[in-house]
Amino acid sequence: MERLIAKDLLSIRAVFFRPEEPFVWASGIKSPVYCDNRLTLTAPKVRDDIENGLAEVIKKYYPEAEVLMGTSTAGIPHAAITAHILGMPMGYVRSGAKDHGRQNQIEGELKRGQKVVVIEDLISTGGSVIEVVDVLRKAGADVLGIASIFTYGMAKSKERMEKADVKNISLTNFDVIAQVAADEGYIAPEDIKRLIAFRDNPSDESWIGKRD
Repeated sequence: MERLIAKDLLSIRAVFFRPEEPFVWASGIKSPVYCDNRLTLTAPKVRDDIENGLAEVIKKYYPEAEVLMGTSTAGIPHAAITAHILGMPMGYVRSGAKDHGRQNQIEGELKRGQKVVVIEDLISTGGSVIEVVDVLRKAGADVLGIASIFTYGMAKSKERMEKADVKNISLTNFDVIAQVAADEGYIAPEDIKRLIAFRDNPSDESWIGKRD
C-alpha cells in the first residue's frame, strides 16, 4: 500500500521533489519537496486507491469508529468519499467557528461520546490536525486517531502526537516516497540522503546543493 500510494502521488505530481531548486514554504523554510494532495481529486484512479486505502485503514486500525471528521478544507472530500464507501456518517471541523448563524466550528451531527477518526490529507509538523483533535475532544468526542494520506514523519509531529495522546496511520510517508522516487527515476538515488536530512531538520539548509 505504501509504495502504491507513493507511485500514485508521484505520477500526478501531488508530491514533487526538486532538491536542486528548493521550494520556499510560507514560514521561509526551503524545502526539496512540494506536496498538493488536492490534485488527487482530479485523478480518478489515484483517488480510488486513496479512498479505498483510507477505508482499509479505518477497518483495520479503527474498527470501533462511528463518525469520520475531515479537516478543513483538504480533508473534507476524502472524509466524505471514505465515509460513503464504509456507509458511515461524516462531518468536518472548520479552522475557526463561523461568525454567523449557529457559529459552528464542527459541521455535521456529533454526539457526545461518539468514536471519531479524523481524516487528514497531509501531516508535516502536525499542528493543524492536533487542533482539530482538540476541538473534537472539547465537544465530547472520543477521538480514536487520525487517518492521513501522507506524512513527512518529522520529529515535531511525532512529539505533538505523543503529547496529545493520539495516533496517526498514513497511507504512505516521506521515506517511502523518496525511495520510490529514486527507484522510478524522479530523483537520483544519491538525493535520498539529502531529502532525509531535510526531513530530520527542516531548518538546516546544509543539504542544499550537495550530493554525496
